[in-house]
Amino acid sequence: MKRNLFLYLFLTVLISGVTSLAVISYSSKKSSVYYYPESDTPVVRASYSPQNFPDFTFAAENAVKAVVHVKVVKKSTPQPYSLFDFFGYGQPQTPRIQEGAGSGVIISDDGYVVTNNHVIDGSDEIQVTLENNQSFTAKLIGADPVTDIALLKIEAQNLPILSYGDSDALRLGEWVLAIGNPYNLRSTITAGIVSAKARSMPSFEGEFKIEAFIQTDAAVNQGNSGGALINTKGELVGINTAIASRTGAFTGYSFAVPTTIVKKVVEDIMAYGVVQRAMLGISMQEIDGNLQKEKDLKSTKGVYIAEVVKGSPADKSGIRENDVLISVNGVQVNSAPAVQEQVSKYRPKDRISVDIIRDGKQKEFSVVLEGRDAQIAKLEESRAGVLKLFGAELKNASAESLEKLGLKSGIEVLSVSAGKLYEAGVRESFIITHINQMPVRNIQELQSVIQRSRRSLLIEGVYPDGKVVYYGMGI
Repeated sequence: MKRNLFLYLFLTVLISGVTSLAVISYSSKKSSVYYYPESDTPVVRASYSPQNFPDFTFAAENAVKAVVHVKVVKKSTPQPYSLFDFFGYGQPQTPRIQEGAGSGVIISDDGYVVTNNHVIDGSDEIQVTLENNQSFTAKLIGADPVTDIALLKIEAQNLPILSYGDSDALRLGEWVLAIGNPYNLRSTITAGIVSAKARSMPSFEGEFKIEAFIQTDAAVNQGNSGGALINTKGELVGINTAIASRTGAFTGYSFAVPTTIVKKVVEDIMAYGVVQRAMLGISMQEIDGNLQKEKDLKSTKGVYIAEVVKGSPADKSGIRENDVLISVNGVQVNSAPAVQEQVSKYRPKDRISVDIIRDGKQKEFSVVLEGRDAQIAKLEESRAGVLKLFGAELKNASAESLEKLGLKSGIEVLSVSAGKLYEAGVRESFIITHINQMPVRNIQELQSVIQRSRRSLLIEGVYPDGKVVYYGMGI
């Protein structure tokens, strides 16, 4: 009897082992194949087997094909160094060529590529090189300096892509991979963990932009900017953007723009040509022990509303100073950048729910968001691509108008009515080429320069008769 029982147990264990081996062998063979354009070389997509983690081969092998090298060329004419040069009598000056490099991520199989605005800012030529060394000239579709995101387009089909993951779902301590081209070392992959979320940093001008970075300790260096931050499923969760360093090289802290922001910016650029930015209209203060004691708050949960702008969406909905904001559309927030990240997902006229604590009781408010910087400029809904600015209507100049004047780019004044531009002397058909001595090639760049200007604008442009005119105005 005991002998039969032992034989039964032995056979059971043997059959279980053979079955498990067969399942693992079958799973490891499951894969999909895609091809690069103009190439017969197959690229095998690795299978996903969560049991093998921590093993990053699945994520790395699938994602590296969709991360590209971005090379930019900037041409500048040297400043005259003598009176003869200044008045055009000296020797012709040879344009200076500056080259820069970064990374990018393919997000659609027909050639849309996401990168950082600072990678392509001011460039005259942009070249994108795929992981298989195919190169394409890229067109800049749009850029948003506020979030440091830019969208490029290359003429190619059936490209490997990275799908968006949910950056909100990332957890502290979760493994992530950074993929890019540091120091021109193509397709470099580094690993780290999520160190923090909703992290912000002051910009070089000392101002705060829309920042709610994912902080990681994955190694990121020069050339990684614009590359992919992915989770262990091989999904895009961020665009690598910056490092915190006293030496200029990686020292343990890197930052990525989360896909919650990236996806919204890209969709806006593709649909509207500019980013539709929404605002609540509040000033916030993070709650620490001192503030909790000073304001007699029950906990440090949420963010303290120090001020509500009169007439703002928050004011209209009934939110008041001294309220504590604890969630936006059900997502808990404990810092100003976290609130900023959630609001930046939405557009003007979107309705969101905001939970606050007032006098110890939780209340829910329905808020209809309005456009940020609406007092400066807003996109006219009835006419795509037309910007209403200081009483004038502006649009990217047509190729025909630019060709007649020998210009590469500019913004055409379609009409002028009562407002600051009319008072400054600007008239219809004027093509704006520079603002505050900075070239503006499209509506997005014009808005960006104006938003950074504090007191006045110097506007340079050309009329159809070729006359170059300068206008000055206060803002």
